[in-house]
Amino acid sequence: MGKAKTERRLKGNEAQAVARSIRISPQKLNLVAALIRGKKVDRALAELEFSRKRIASTVKKTLESAIANAENNHDLDVDSLVVAEAFVGKSIVMKRFHARGRGRSSRIEKPFSHLTIVVREVEATEEAA
Repeated sequence: MGKAKTERRLKGNEAQAVARSIRISPQKLNLVAALIRGKKVDRALAELEFSRKRIASTVKKTLESAIANAENNHDLDVDSLVVAEAFVGKSIVMKRFHARGRGRSSRIEKPFSHLTIVVREVEATEEAA
């Protein structure tokens, strides 16, 4: 018997990869995610390879995972993949304190983020547009 299988959230020509609890603020991660949104995957990988941002290597690893999911799990053509979505979500925030003068303290927040990358296979007619 068992539980019914849940419907797939993505369309048939899409695949995704999720990186959870990345140790960077969502605002900084979104700057790097904005670099690759809407671009072809080979161009996006090249941009991440030569980016000077610290988190670019983690974003590149997540994008490579989404490409591998598309190729191996969904039989999509790697050469016609486009980064359809790259969005960032908030995760936990570690709270620490910093000792200040006169016996006071101040709070330091260390935020974490989630990154989701969705790649979509497009036809040759859509690429020209």
